[in-house]
Amino acid sequence: MKDLHAKIPQQIKNKNEQYTNKANRGLKLVRFEPCDWVWVHMRKERFPEQRSKLMPQGDGPYQIIERINDNAYKVDLPGEYGVSAKFNVSNLSLFDVGDDSRSNPFEERGDDSIQPSKDPLEVPVGPITRLRGTKFKQAFNGLLQDTWAKVDFKRIYNSKKQALINLIHVQEGLVGGTKTITQGLKEEH
Repeated sequence: MKDLHAKIPQQIKNKNEQYTNKANRGLKLVRFEPCDWVWVHMRKERFPEQRSKLMPQGDGPYQIIERINDNAYKVDLPGEYGVSAKFNVSNLSLFDVGDDSRSNPFEERGDDSIQPSKDPLEVPVGPITRLRGTKFKQAFNGLLQDTWAKVDFKRIYNSKKQALINLIHVQEGLVGGTKTITQGLKEEH
């Protein structure tokens, strides 16, 4: 009986080590140093006011103030959040300035800044999506309206009727029918 009582604590210790090894198999050790910059994951439980489906899942970058232990760090969090500045390592991810200082790893698409095109009528390479087609159409219509506003129609009408007719054709997308429009203009006068 004494031998059995001596073996049981050792067996419990061995089983606990096996369970620990199996549970920690996929984990990697993450350590931050003071003065490192990190992103803070904003969980609903901790940030109920600042967290919704449409808002980013993380915020930052914030600087690590102190290391409490391997699992907990104190972050230089602004007072507007009204929560403790101590975070578990699972709620932090390293901010890498080398990649892109404007993108947030918690946002799906990263950097949403739109690069303006030099020429609004430039046809992009690749498939024309609905958005690209709409933007192209808007740019073309704006250019056409600017041209229409800058033209002195009295001078054109009196001297160059054909230029006006061509402009009307371009706007309305007419290919044929020049004779009918010109005949209509002649009949008016």
